[in-house]
Amino acid sequence: MAGAGIAMTCSAGAQSLTNRSTTSGAASTLASPTGSTATTAGTTSGILSSSTAPSATGLATNTSGTDTTAASQTNTTNYIQNPIGSTTLRGNNLLQSTPLRRADDTDADDLNQLTQSTDESLNPAEPAIDGGDGAAAARSTDATGVRLGSFILRPSVNQSVNTERTKSAGTSSSHSYLATTVNGTLSSDWGRHALTITGEGTFDRTLSGESSSSSSQPNGRLDADLRLDLSNSTVAHITGGYAYQKEDANSPNATSDATNQASVNRFTGGASVERDFGVLRGTAAIAANRAVYGDIGLADGSRLSLADRDRTAVEGRVRLGYELSQAIIPFVELAAGRSFYDQEFDNSGYARSSYSYAARTGVQFDFSEKLRGELGLGYATVDYDDSRLQTINAFTIDGNIAWSPRRGTNVDLGLKTSVQDSTTAGLSGWTEYQLTAGLSHQLLNDLTARVTGSTTLRDFSYQSDETSWQAGFGLVWNINRYFDATANIGYEYNDNGSAASSNVWRAGVGLTLRR
Repeated sequence: MAGAGIAMTCSAGAQSLTNRSTTSGAASTLASPTGSTATTAGTTSGILSSSTAPSATGLATNTSGTDTTAASQTNTTNYIQNPIGSTTLRGNNLLQSTPLRRADDTDADDLNQLTQSTDESLNPAEPAIDGGDGAAAARSTDATGVRLGSFILRPSVNQSVNTERTKSAGTSSSHSYLATTVNGTLSSDWGRHALTITGEGTFDRTLSGESSSSSSQPNGRLDADLRLDLSNSTVAHITGGYAYQKEDANSPNATSDATNQASVNRFTGGASVERDFGVLRGTAAIAANRAVYGDIGLADGSRLSLADRDRTAVEGRVRLGYELSQAIIPFVELAAGRSFYDQEFDNSGYARSSYSYAARTGVQFDFSEKLRGELGLGYATVDYDDSRLQTINAFTIDGNIAWSPRRGTNVDLGLKTSVQDSTTAGLSGWTEYQLTAGLSHQLLNDLTARVTGSTTLRDFSYQSDETSWQAGFGLVWNINRYFDATANIGYEYNDNGSAASSNVWRAGVGLTLRR
C-alpha cells in the first residue's frame, strides 16, 4: 500500500510485563518477508516453514530460523508481544512492532510465505511417548542454529521455481521465474535484556514472460529490537529497521504509463516503555518513519522524479489498561502524529503534510495456549495543511486473534484500518480496511498445510470503492532437520472500481535449506 505518514492502529498487545521479563531471546512470529508499499504486494502472513520473524510495523518484515524445543517454549510466552503495541494508521509500517502472527497486513497468496512453517505453533502436537512417530517430529525442530558468542544465528535459504498468469482488460500474460529467499534471525542468549535482529531478502530471475505485478520484484528488509528489562514491572524497547520494495502496480498511487514502478526505501525507528502499576498497565511510545521514493521510467523513455512523495512521519502514543484478571485487560489508547513532506508542495501544488489523531478502546486477552489476541474499536482523523484537501475521518477496527482448537492446528485472524495519502491533484486520500485469516494444520509429523485468505477494501469518498481478494494454499514437507520441500498455489482478484479488474494465479515449488 502506498500510504503515507503517521498514525496508529492496533496489533497484538503485550503480555504481562512480569512474564515478558523472564523470557530472553526473540519471539519467533509469523511475519511477512517484505513491507508493502502497495495493497496487493503488502506484507504477508507466513505459512509453514523454518523461517519466521518479527516484523516492523507497517512495512512489515519477516523471517527467522528454526526453533528448538526451548525456543518454542519461549515463543509461547512471548507470542503476542508488541514492543510498540500498535500497528500504523497512516500508511504501511510506520511503527516498529511484532504483531501477533502477522495475521494483519498479509498477502494471502505470496509464494515466499505460503510455504514458511509455523514453528512457533500456539499449541503444537506432542511427540509420541515411545519415540516412534516422535522421532520424525523431532527432526523438524532440532536445527539449533549457529552460535556466535552470546548470539544464535538461525538462517534459511529457499530456492523455488514459480509461475504466474495475469488476466486484465481482456488480455492475459504469463511469467515464470526463479526466486531465492534468504531469511535469518540473530537473537541474543543473555540472562537479562534481549536483542533480536531479523533480515530477509527475495531475489528473482525471469525465465520467460514479464511480471505484471510487484510480487516477483526484489525486496528485502532488516529489523532490530532491543528489549531492556529495567525491573520486574518495567520493560523498554528500542527498535529500528529498513525495508526496500517496488510500489505495486495495483496501488491507486501507481503511475499508469510507467514502464517500472518506483522503488521505495523505508527507515523506521521507535522506543517504548511499558510498566505495571498493580492492576493498571501503562505504555508510552514514540515512533518515526522515513520514506524515500525512486524515479520511474515512462513509456516515452523519459524519467519522472517522485521526490515530492518523500516524507518523514513521527507519532506518539499512550495506552492505559486495567487488569480484570490475568487473562482479560480492557484498555484505552490515544495517539497523535505529524507527517512532514520534504517538499512543502507536491508536483500538483498541494501541501500534503498533515496532523493525525486517533483514539481507541478495546480488550486484550490471553487464555494461555488456546486463545489470545486483542480487539479494538476507535476513531481517527487526518488533517492536511492544505485547506483544499478534505480532512479524512474514519472509524477504525483493529485486532489480532490466535486460536488453537486442537493440538497441531492454529487459526489466526487479523483486522487492520489505515489511512493512505493520495497523489492525485485535489484528493486527500482514502481509508483502507483489511481482513486476513489463516489456518495451519499438521497433517503428519513431517507434513504441514496452511490455507490463507484476505480481503482489502479501499473506501474512497470521491470515487467507486476498490476491493482486493486473495487466497492461498501451501504444503511443507520436513525432509529432515535441514531441508524442507515446499509447494503452493495462490489466487488474487482486484476489483479496481471504475478501472478494469484483474485476476492473477500463482504457483510454485521449492526447497528450503535451514540451520
